Amino acid sequence: MSEDTEERPAADETAFSQQVGEKAARKLKAQRHVTQTVWSGLGMMGLIGWSVAVPTLLGAALGLWLDKHYPGGHSWTLMLLAVGLFLGCFNAWHWVAREDREMREQEEIDHE
Repeated sequence: MSEDTEERPAADETAFSQQVGEKAARKLKAQRHVTQTVWSGLGMMGLIGWSVAVPTLLGAALGLWLDKHYPGGHSWTLMLLAVGLFLGCFNAWHWVAREDREMREQEEIDHE
């Protein structure tokens, strides 16, 4: 009878220790995820900004060059600026959609 009472507290302590360990692991994972999310968000804002700005400026620069060397009835600068802006926005949309898909997949993996 004394053996049974000695085994029960050991089993209870093991289960309790396991629960504490799992909670600590979840807490650490959540803290890492928040830090990772902040830096990821800042990086994504920079990526989106550059992915829109660079094609827009390149389109405007090419348009200015074309207007200077091949003047005509229409403005190459305005047309290529709009094309660069459209391409930049499409590129940014592509990056955001891909990151969103990856985040959803990671959440599904984490919840399993």
